Amino acid sequence: MQVGKKFKLKIQKTFRFVPALRLVWQSSPRWTIARVVLLVIQGVLPLVTIYLAKIIVDTVAASLNAVDKAAAFEQVLLLVAVTGAVTLLSSFCNSLTELVNTAHSRLVTDYMQGIINAKSVEADLEYYENPRYYDTLQRAQQEAPYRPPQILNRLAQVGQSSISLVGMVGLLLSLHWGIVGILFLSALPAMVVKVKYSGVMYRWQRKKTPQERQAMYLAWMLTSDQFAKEIRLFNLGSYFSEWFLRIRRQIYKESLKIDTGRSIANFAAQAVAAIFLFGVFAFIIYQTIQGVLRLGDLVLYYQALQRGQNDIKSLLTSVSALYEDNLFLANLYEFLDLKPTLIEPSHPVPLPQPMQGGIIFKNVSFQYSTTTRVALKDINLTVKPGEVIALVGENGSGKTSLIKLLCRLYDPTAGSITIDGIDLRDFKIADLRREVSVIFQDYAKYHFSAQDNIWMGNIDLPAQRESIINAARRSGADDVITKLPQGYDTILGKLFDKGEELSIGQWQKIALARAFLRDSQVIVLDEPTSAMDPKAEYEVFEKFRQLIKNQAAILISHRLSTVKMADRIYVMSAGSIVESGTHEQLMKLGGSYAFLFETQAQQYQL
Repeated sequence: MQVGKKFKLKIQKTFRFVPALRLVWQSSPRWTIARVVLLVIQGVLPLVTIYLAKIIVDTVAASLNAVDKAAAFEQVLLLVAVTGAVTLLSSFCNSLTELVNTAHSRLVTDYMQGIINAKSVEADLEYYENPRYYDTLQRAQQEAPYRPPQILNRLAQVGQSSISLVGMVGLLLSLHWGIVGILFLSALPAMVVKVKYSGVMYRWQRKKTPQERQAMYLAWMLTSDQFAKEIRLFNLGSYFSEWFLRIRRQIYKESLKIDTGRSIANFAAQAVAAIFLFGVFAFIIYQTIQGVLRLGDLVLYYQALQRGQNDIKSLLTSVSALYEDNLFLANLYEFLDLKPTLIEPSHPVPLPQPMQGGIIFKNVSFQYSTTTRVALKDINLTVKPGEVIALVGENGSGKTSLIKLLCRLYDPTAGSITIDGIDLRDFKIADLRREVSVIFQDYAKYHFSAQDNIWMGNIDLPAQRESIINAARRSGADDVITKLPQGYDTILGKLFDKGEELSIGQWQKIALARAFLRDSQVIVLDEPTSAMDPKAEYEVFEKFRQLIKNQAAILISHRLSTVKMADRIYVMSAGSIVESGTHEQLMKLGGSYAFLFETQAQQYQL
């Protein structure tokens, strides 16, 4: 049984291009059929052209001794006209093939990029914290746009060369069977060179992916607005540029070394092929001089010899190129074969509507797979509907990790998280996330219109202005948006024309509006007002109870003045809850919370 599985796996690896062709077909069946039809036509037309050339030469040779020269000329002229028509048809097919190939390749490229994008969205957040994932993603992005259509081109070339080659082989066999063997032998060295250096390049590119990514990262920093201010203030431009060039020079030197070796080997292979070709040509000339062949036969066999060698060379080159494509397709399938670490339940349970008991973390521990450090240790807390709890603590204490578990971006290493006594893992992931509105500290800034920026919080709703304005009013974003040149239709950010940049605090209000538009049962605000001025922060939290309605609310903040209104405050340190209670209880306790609160209060008094 095990042997059978191994054999099946080996077959799948050997013929990776088969599923790639399936993707090509799925991208556009009609264009694929058009390419195949043109392939057959282009394979047959060269045979017709060569045969017509033979007839013309033989007819001209015969007419030299003909009595009726005019009739002989008319016959030749008719053959020339037919040959011209075939040549025009061939030119038309070539032009049409170029159009079809270009159009189809673009469709395949877009289709494959769509598959890459969809797979990236499916990938769990855990993958994005692993550098090997980014290596895999980059290699897939390099191969996906062109490798599948290129495989179709290779197979088309194999088919076209094979059709033409059959006719050429038939002609050359009529002269001497050994010529065909010599042609195949002359083409083998080039195929061996191609196969060898395909493997060399494949292994080298996989090895160099981290350096390629580092160079891309440096280029992105040099051209991105995110780093523009610091690069200029700290004069880092020339340093990063030189770093980028050092990496690219190293990659260039190594690739040039490989390309040089391949070029020398290719020259040697072509020299061998040329020696064989002219040896056979000399034999054909000798046969003609001896009277065995006629002048038309000389032309026919010479063209068949040239065409046959080109077809064999093209055939073997295409086969070896398919071997290369098959190797590099591993990069694409390595990404497409990534499996999610979060498993959907086989029989999902409906999420309570509305929640009754609320959310309970019971003995929850968690550790990221890329580190030995434990992010959360034995967490126990409860959030009831209509209740506000606050999480406070230093950076790295585990607050955001706890929220990631609630959203089921990760699963706990130990313990359980339940809603009304039902484990989160029993809910459909999309259903669970639909009921949780989260604004993380590193919220997204979409360079779309202000309306679309808020609508992104709940795209299941119709993009109606009224509901979006209501959400903006709840977050304080409406005052910002109404002052923009085109109001809610104003493009935010400077990435596109007529865009308006906002301050960090204004962007934060837009992000808050997204959370309020979602109208979910749970709302999580991770440092929701960290960039707001004290007045704006006061306005948000003064009416926070009304804003959250009957939602269960989790508030994360470093400003302890903003969490006083919470029903319960949890103080976290090194992944554990070290204190919990109301503001008054914690102040009486005189522990970490009281110390931090008094320290911040003194700073405001200075």
